[in-house]
Amino acid sequence: MRVSLFWNWKWRRRKIQPRVVRRRLPLVGAICMLGLGVSSLVLPYSVASSPSFVPLISSRFSARTLSRGAHTVRMEANQTIVPSIVVYVTVPNKEAGVKLANSIVKERLAACVNRVPGVESIYEWNGEIHTDSEELLIIKTRESLLGPLTEHVKANHEYEVPEVISLPITGGNLEYLEWIKKSTRD
Repeated sequence: MRVSLFWNWKWRRRKIQPRVVRRRLPLVGAICMLGLGVSSLVLPYSVASSPSFVPLISSRFSARTLSRGAHTVRMEANQTIVPSIVVYVTVPNKEAGVKLANSIVKERLAACVNRVPGVESIYEWNGEIHTDSEELLIIKTRESLLGPLTEHVKANHEYEVPEVISLPITGGNLEYLEWIKKSTRD
């Protein structure tokens, strides 16, 4: 306690030169980023295969991340998980969103569909700029079902050219990814 009080007293009395701060601040930032970067490079590997200097750079956060490794998975590291995707589809209103989401889940084209109301879309169509209030559907499914899902959306959507955009799921909760696999058709 005495040391910290002395340090604070000494620090307050010392006049800090602006050019000293300007010179040291990038150095401090570089050291912090280097520590975070090296720490994140080490995280995907097991503790047994990691270099001996890892304990020197690991923070409490990275140690917790390593201990949680049993509950999360990277897709390419686990061959038992079916490649999964998230698909975005916009619909004009709540009724269309509910109807399309229900039909997608009922046909087992997706494990889950989230409806996000209040999305405002600004887009160009037929040479004119439009602004519309829409609802976004966030669909979690298997990568292999993207074709049938796209065809289902096109057949049951009000738009002439409906939005169907997929993003890969590269990792996540192992139990959730297994649930996506079990809840969708093969």
